[in-house]
Amino acid sequence: MATAAPESHLRENPFRLAQQQLRKVADTFGIDDRLVEVLRQCKKAVEVSIPTTLDDGTVRAYSGYRVTHNIARGPSKGGIRYHPDVTLDEVKSLAMWMTWKCSLMGLPFGGAKGGVICNPKRMSPRELEGMTRRFTSEIINEIGPEKDIPAPDVGTNAQTMAWIFDTYSMNKGHSVLGVVTGKPLTIGGSLGREEATSRGATFCLESALRMQQRGVEGLRVAVQGFGNVGAYFAKLIAEAGATVVAISDSSGGIYNPNGIDVAAAFAHKRSGGSIPELKGGERITNEELIALDCDVFAPCALEQVVTEENADQVKAQVIVEGANGPLTPAADEILDAKGVLILPDVLANAGGVVVSYFEWVQGLQEYFWKEDEVNARLREIVTRAFDETWATYQDRNITMRMAAYGLAVQRVAEATVTRGLYP
Repeated sequence: MATAAPESHLRENPFRLAQQQLRKVADTFGIDDRLVEVLRQCKKAVEVSIPTTLDDGTVRAYSGYRVTHNIARGPSKGGIRYHPDVTLDEVKSLAMWMTWKCSLMGLPFGGAKGGVICNPKRMSPRELEGMTRRFTSEIINEIGPEKDIPAPDVGTNAQTMAWIFDTYSMNKGHSVLGVVTGKPLTIGGSLGREEATSRGATFCLESALRMQQRGVEGLRVAVQGFGNVGAYFAKLIAEAGATVVAISDSSGGIYNPNGIDVAAAFAHKRSGGSIPELKGGERITNEELIALDCDVFAPCALEQVVTEENADQVKAQVIVEGANGPLTPAADEILDAKGVLILPDVLANAGGVVVSYFEWVQGLQEYFWKEDEVNARLREIVTRAFDETWATYQDRNITMRMAAYGLAVQRVAEATVTRGLYP
């Protein structure tokens, strides 16, 4: 039986929003319309059917996508997500954002993304493995270490990458370490990769606080989403001295103004528990978490959670976008008018792709770095990108998002002009 896409959590078409962002950046930074025409479209989008035998013997044909937005600065790079709400336009928008993210970080990559319409929480490990291996076989001509390099995203993890790596390598007849990043350490993964996105967000927040002549100590932080990014961000920021007052997952959250025991929550979630089951806090919904009284709000779940309907309820003075596109453009404008400092996704959650780049380099060299080396190089790249974005934000009197996108898009535009249009 075939799968149909359910009603999406997305309120607005994300690819149209990404294109509108690009248009706004082009107008602000004076980028040639001919370049905008090239950059507003994705280079390639592939849709595949993934027939998978389920544990009960039935066969289900899942739909999967792999999209490459741009390769002007190098091979394309981007995660694969497994989620019931995946749409082609969502994957296209995420691929475009990956292009800007890699560019802003100064990485020699373009942007790509992939997705499968499925609910991984309702699938057995055997079903997930079968689906992943068939998906890899269907897109095998699209990916490769010099072509397009997948990584984990929402609903996928190191094990998923191991299956892709093995399937690709079996087809090539030898191990190809650089085909994916986010692999387990035992098969060529990088130290520091698992918490890299969250560590990058932490470095970004620390840099913003430095500009405001403040420290992390005693900061009240609310974190929405307790997957890889949210859980590690809560853990790292708590270890740095902040008070994490609220956390949540897809089933709801808990709030404690005196602080939540993040280490206990981390262990509970890793053992398969849900956040609302935790003791030591008042149960809240994800909507209520957005409106909590706190200093920093970190949306680390899905896109478009803050919209024009609830943006005026946000009380935080700093927003750290751990997720991709968690604020709609209308919400952006409302929050900017309120004086909220937004650390945009292409800057705040780029730590993952930076350490993915490190893993790719280590795989190509077959020489692996120590963890403190990985973290030091990550800090250097994220801090430099932050400082460049902050300088543009101050000089031009624009938002941090517009500054980050402006720097990124200009670099891709310059690479496009330098290479020229073929033929």
